Amino acid sequence: DPLTLLKDLTGIAKILNICAEKAKDHPEYEIIIFSHDIISLPHLSFPFLKEKTSDDFLYYSFCFNISVFSYLPSVSFSLLSSYSREFIAVFCESFCLVAGLQPTSPGYRLQLLEQSDLAQTLLLSMAALENQPAIKLQLLQTLQILSRSSDINCALILNARGAETICLHMNEPDPTGQVLFLSSEILWNLLEKGIKDEIFDLLFSLHLCLRSLKEAFFHQLMNGFRHSDLQLRNDLLVITTMIAENDNSLLVESLFAKQLMAFITFPELKNHNPLVRNFKLSYNSEDLKMKKLLLNLLVVMSKDFAALQLYKEEYVMLALLTLVKPPATLPERPSASCHWSSIQQEELQLQALATLATIAPLMLDSYMSCQGNACLLLLLDWCVGQDAFFSQGHSFHGTGGRGSKKAQMRYCIRVLRSVMSVGEETVNQDICDQGAINQLLESPDEEDVVTLTIKSDIQLILSALCETDMHRKELFGSEGVEMAVHFLKKGADKFYSGLGHNKLILSTCMLYPIRSCIVGCYTTEDYFLAKEGAFLLLNLLSSSPRCVHGIILATLLELCDNPNTLSHILSWTGDGGQTAPRLLLQLWREEEEDLGVSRSQHGEIADPQRPILTHHQQEDTQLSFPADIPSAAVLEISENLRSKIYSIFCKLGFQDLPGLSTKDYVTLSIVRRYLDFKVGEVWEEITRELSLDGVRPASPDEEALSTICKITEDTARRVTAEQNSILEHQEKEDISEEELMYTEMKSHWKQRELTLKSWESYVSKTSNYEILKVLHFTSTDITSVCYCYHKESI
Repeated sequence: DPLTLLKDLTGIAKILNICAEKAKDHPEYEIIIFSHDIISLPHLSFPFLKEKTSDDFLYYSFCFNISVFSYLPSVSFSLLSSYSREFIAVFCESFCLVAGLQPTSPGYRLQLLEQSDLAQTLLLSMAALENQPAIKLQLLQTLQILSRSSDINCALILNARGAETICLHMNEPDPTGQVLFLSSEILWNLLEKGIKDEIFDLLFSLHLCLRSLKEAFFHQLMNGFRHSDLQLRNDLLVITTMIAENDNSLLVESLFAKQLMAFITFPELKNHNPLVRNFKLSYNSEDLKMKKLLLNLLVVMSKDFAALQLYKEEYVMLALLTLVKPPATLPERPSASCHWSSIQQEELQLQALATLATIAPLMLDSYMSCQGNACLLLLLDWCVGQDAFFSQGHSFHGTGGRGSKKAQMRYCIRVLRSVMSVGEETVNQDICDQGAINQLLESPDEEDVVTLTIKSDIQLILSALCETDMHRKELFGSEGVEMAVHFLKKGADKFYSGLGHNKLILSTCMLYPIRSCIVGCYTTEDYFLAKEGAFLLLNLLSSSPRCVHGIILATLLELCDNPNTLSHILSWTGDGGQTAPRLLLQLWREEEEDLGVSRSQHGEIADPQRPILTHHQQEDTQLSFPADIPSAAVLEISENLRSKIYSIFCKLGFQDLPGLSTKDYVTLSIVRRYLDFKVGEVWEEITRELSLDGVRPASPDEEALSTICKITEDTARRVTAEQNSILEHQEKEDISEEELMYTEMKSHWKQRELTLKSWESYVSKTSNYEILKVLHFTSTDITSVCYCYHKESI
């Protein structure tokens, strides 16, 4: 039967067991194991077929034992390698449909391979195949299939020291050039799918492995000229990068990194290193990939201080700044010339900018000595210029910038942001001396993701520059205020638009130009207020999500130090005539509701002993904490809005506030005493901690603590009485208004009765004959009298 069924495996297993035993003393039995009658390749098109669905479970143990590779330690490695690659390829990947039969699933067959000792057996055969390159090549092909098939196979190869074995043999003479290619494929699979800790313990524990990789890379770099050779060179560089991601000290210690530096700075810098003396670039796509991989390697290795020292010695910063210079606006050079094309130059420019964003903050000395700020500002000036350059946008870093210079601007601004974030004053002063503040204010007006990212980063840069320097705040001036007001006018309606308005609003309100570039300088503050900046902040506060309320309140609070701000806040009206004090009190109530503060039906204090205690603080009072834990009552101030609202009211005052309702006045009475209540909470915590520590204060101290706690409680009771008085007064006003309403209703009904009587009288004049006669007689008499009077007058 040309088909291999699962139920037939029992007999085949017995035959292979007998042959494997006899093969120890009689090698001719090896031929039987690899006989075409048993595992010939045509039969492998139908591996392990089953007649019933349950066959794979019933015969699983036989399937595992029948695997030819269970008997391979007993047979020659040459026969093993001759059959293994074809068997594994078909066994893992292909199956055919046969009428009446079902093939086992690929996962089932893969599980069989994972539970066998095939990987270990193949790796053991490497040493026995020194003089048989064709068979060794087949063995590597088999390992390549196994390593790409599953993570478990990768772990098995690693546990058998397979990675180290492959590294040691990857540079052996090979006319076909396939050994190095297959070795790199296997290593890549192991690095991607294996467990990292095991990989680097087993693969790179010895410098010999890294030396093999370095030898292979430089051989391909200096001698490879075919497209496949260049691809293999780049693959080896990717593997090197993976190593550096885990431990780049090996690259530095083995001098591999130092040798790579010569190629990283080539051809931007002249180098007399013998390695690059005869090295030539073809400036094709694979050379471009290599250059980008080398720039990426700089980022990966920058975590190591020794690597940074190496960058300084090899002038890496100068090479990167050379790459980011604006391209000349000249026609593209002929393809035959040995230069990067305009598209390639753009990709390298963006890659170099992305690299600088990571490296420049770590190498500020080199950055400043190479005039990095001047170079980037020159590039930024080119980005906002009107020349004829149009970005191709083919690279990853060019996303969103096709047809414009926005990609270059985005990464240029990102580098400046990363440099400014260090907070080195000499760097900040240098960039300000070159007019960066006015230059950064010239941002694009488009509304897309890239542009909004640029604008947000500009806010951060300006904030870092102006935060501590009054002169720079003055330079920010009216133009900067106009920009901040423009952003604030967008409001919260676009907060969740997905374009990045949320970041822009946050950077404008919190990160800061208002807090860092405007607040603290009266000239810019007054201009900001004149442009209705306070109104815009309050509009944003009333319509924005809760996550930004703390930021806006903090900005308003700092702005309240300017006395002109108070009148703007008090004159603001929102939707429905809402005033700023009423908005603040509404936010207070919402905050207390979220914090679980106990309040009565109308917002009064429910528990005078705990007038403003939150639910979280109540839980903490039931636990005992060490004395070194910060006070929960103090920490709570910075975690919610109540302290900011209280501080703003302290600026506004608590009297004659417009637009407040009775409910607002009830809340305001609590706000006025917030600081007193908070002080009482702190003293209560002190008393509780002393009690938990078993410390009893002296009589005067104990009496003082008791008095303080009693004062806080009495204050809460007075506030409660004040709230009740407010509510009673409101109730009386409601009753008075109700009585007035009833009086008006009675008057209305009285008027209706009089109107009804008048109407009835009118109707009776036209329908009652007797009344009509009387009316007629009376009318005639009156007419006669009037006539006589008139005649006498004449």
